[in-house]
Amino acid sequence: MQTLSKTKCGVLAVTCLSCVQPLSARADFLEDSKVTLGLRNAYIDRDFKQSDAPKSRVGSWTQGFDLRFISGYTEGPVQFGFDTSAQWAYRLDGGGGRGPDSVIPYDASRGEQVREYGRSNATAKIRVSKTELKLGELRPTLPVAYIDDSRQLITTYQGALLESKEWEGLTLTGGRITEIAARESSSHEKIYLMNGPDIKRRSDGLNFAGATYQFTPGLSGTYFYGQLEDIYKQHYLGLTDVFDLGGGYALKTDLRYYQNSEDGDALYGKIDNKTYGAMTTLKKAGHAFGIGYQRMLGESAFPLFNGYAPQPYLVNWSTLGFFKPNESSWQLRYDYDFAAMGAPGLKLMTRYMRGTGIDRGSNALDKNVESESNLVLSYVIQSGLFKNVGFEWRHIEVKTRFGSGSLSGPDYDENRLITTYTYQF
Repeated sequence: MQTLSKTKCGVLAVTCLSCVQPLSARADFLEDSKVTLGLRNAYIDRDFKQSDAPKSRVGSWTQGFDLRFISGYTEGPVQFGFDTSAQWAYRLDGGGGRGPDSVIPYDASRGEQVREYGRSNATAKIRVSKTELKLGELRPTLPVAYIDDSRQLITTYQGALLESKEWEGLTLTGGRITEIAARESSSHEKIYLMNGPDIKRRSDGLNFAGATYQFTPGLSGTYFYGQLEDIYKQHYLGLTDVFDLGGGYALKTDLRYYQNSEDGDALYGKIDNKTYGAMTTLKKAGHAFGIGYQRMLGESAFPLFNGYAPQPYLVNWSTLGFFKPNESSWQLRYDYDFAAMGAPGLKLMTRYMRGTGIDRGSNALDKNVESESNLVLSYVIQSGLFKNVGFEWRHIEVKTRFGSGSLSGPDYDENRLITTYTYQF
């Protein structure tokens, strides 16, 4: 896998900053622009618990950088802008022989993670009134395509994205994505299914369109259609409602539905998946109590992009995902914001999720079980020299039992210690 040296990354950083020079005559372009440097120091350790695990532990300690120039727009009825970015990550620890860790690319020929990797990209922007077109690198957070910023390099896409807010309360979105740059990759490639056969059958692109309408201040609805050419067609329908119960209580409810079927040449064969999800959360002061349920119907798993690109529009999305054929899953969740106790910046989240009835070709469906528990404690410094420096500890426990008898999956405990800071020039 191609990697970037520190010298090359430095050149990219200088290039990213210098792109504004030829356009210095455009005051709005510069005055509304910003340059940021995101820093992330991450230690991730996964300890496998089953006796026959190929590796007893995997993980790494890395430092990541995300340098971005976001321009303003030129003047006139048709306005132009230009963004650039350079991402780079470096492995700090010396334990490169542990195996693939989902953070740093793995060099199978050397039997270790690479020392460094990175990539750079650019985006051209055109705006007319309240309609904006972006061409190049995209960082979408849509029901049909989503970024992944949980490791070091952020999953991004290449393509075109059109967004219009000409009518109050209505957002229209459309576009085409041709390539993906996964979190462990230094380059872009065509999209294929991560949870399909081992053969990588790649699509020429993802076409999508959708709309979100804010019916009332607390109620919104969303519909999206996506077509991953010659692989699948996808419909998404979502409804979000925030209801004031009085006395400081509020109830938030999310209802989400996906329908997936094969498209065109059906490179992965028949795809039969319908997904229902509901999540309701009761909030009072700093407390939030949530319960969620999700059901996969049909003979297929929920389709996911290569690089394990996340789909957080699934209400039970997590490390396991709970997206397998016929799986029923539920979660209990509790959040607390310590600002209610006079400690702003300190937050706690804990949840337990359990999936059952997974169809793995076995008659003993009740024995196909997987569960995951999360504990996340985070703090962002509010003032002083280190203002906005963030710290997070995330503990994950995964347990699985697949098929009849005592066949178990990859049980593990995982700890992540992450420090973040974004410097704005």
